[in-house]
Amino acid sequence: MLGKIRIVLMETSHPGNIGAVARAMKNMDISSLYLVSPRAMPDDSSFGRAAGASDILDSLVLVDSLQKAVEGCGLVVGASARNRRIPWPVMNPRDCAKEVLAKAAVTDVALVFGREDRGLSNDELQQCNFHVHIPANPDFSSLNLAMAVQVICYEVRMAFLSMLDGVDNGSSIASIRGAKDQGWDELPATADELEGFFDHLERTVKSTGFLDPENPRQLMSRLRRLFLRADIDKVELNILRGILTSVDKLFK
Repeated sequence: MLGKIRIVLMETSHPGNIGAVARAMKNMDISSLYLVSPRAMPDDSSFGRAAGASDILDSLVLVDSLQKAVEGCGLVVGASARNRRIPWPVMNPRDCAKEVLAKAAVTDVALVFGREDRGLSNDELQQCNFHVHIPANPDFSSLNLAMAVQVICYEVRMAFLSMLDGVDNGSSIASIRGAKDQGWDELPATADELEGFFDHLERTVKSTGFLDPENPRQLMSRLRRLFLRADIDKVELNILRGILTSVDKLFK
């Protein structure tokens, strides 16, 4: 189950932080690391700070976009430290961990962390199903990147160990928002499949005149929030794409 979880780092600026993150991951038995366009590639300082977690650095995946980093994932969680213009579903690390494990039983999951100096952009956060916020001291809330990863990974591991012990099995994990029961008939739609749907949706609402490109306001952001919150499965997504295709034919 933990093998289904990947840590995604956006444009890290210091290679030492990459090594520190690898160490934090290995402490909690999470091994899949994705780097999106790092400003500096892993170097000796990365391996030095990894302190025994060099296998994670040796097997990391390097990509040039968040979309590629979360490809195939049925759940994408973005770490967010501040409020946004459009409210998005937010969880604390403990509830987030239970949701992550529930989804990791059936699909890959991505935990996305932003740049050291400014976090994740609004566009990147809007590619996430929900956000996780670490409730640190409001007077001193800035966490080092590796510390933030450690906190989230620790909660995931604690939820995993509790599940193995039977503490949460069949109770809180099963009841977490968005977690499907074992009898669900379809897998969740993946992040890349949803991005294809959002592209299709935007083209369609433009062609019908519902979306004015000159004055889009927050329409697509709110539609993203709606559909990401709905926890759509693959068949449901195909139905939605079929509806859009039927509308497209009317406006050709």
